[in-house]
Amino acid sequence: MAREDNADLLLFLRPFTPRIQELTLWLRDFVWDLYPECNELIYDNYNALAFGWSPSHILGDTFCSIAVFNDKYVHFGFYWGSKIADPEKILLGNGSQYRYIIIKEKEDLPQDYIKKLMADAYAFSVDKAKDLTKAPKGTTITKSISPVKKRPGMMPPKKKK
Repeated sequence: MAREDNADLLLFLRPFTPRIQELTLWLRDFVWDLYPECNELIYDNYNALAFGWSPSHILGDTFCSIAVFNDKYVHFGFYWGSKIADPEKILLGNGSQYRYIIIKEKEDLPQDYIKKLMADAYAFSVDKAKDLTKAPKGTTITKSISPVKKRPGMMPPKKKK
């Protein structure tokens, strides 16, 4: 599957509003345009639809990602965000690894600054990745699909007491 073969992603985005779908796909194009040789790894998980870009096919090599939790905003994040410099201090998160910004509208993405962070994050991922000579190039890979999801209109039924 390649960038153009986005049937799985479009299916996973269906529960979200058209505005969130459009914003998510715009962010996706933003990354693909800059890193066409990387691989998109899709995780349709319980809490979020998350997909990221990796120089390999391994989650731990992911350098940036998009996560959709609800119909209010999208996360644009860095898998190893704690390892990259953020001189403008715009990234949120205080865990040991992941950092992100909240995107409600296209104008919320500081494109030039994010491109610099992406370049640093990509370099970090390439440095830590194992043998990249065997990695696929420019593919979309659906890695997991949770059978139960917490999405708008898809909440699991509450258990009766």
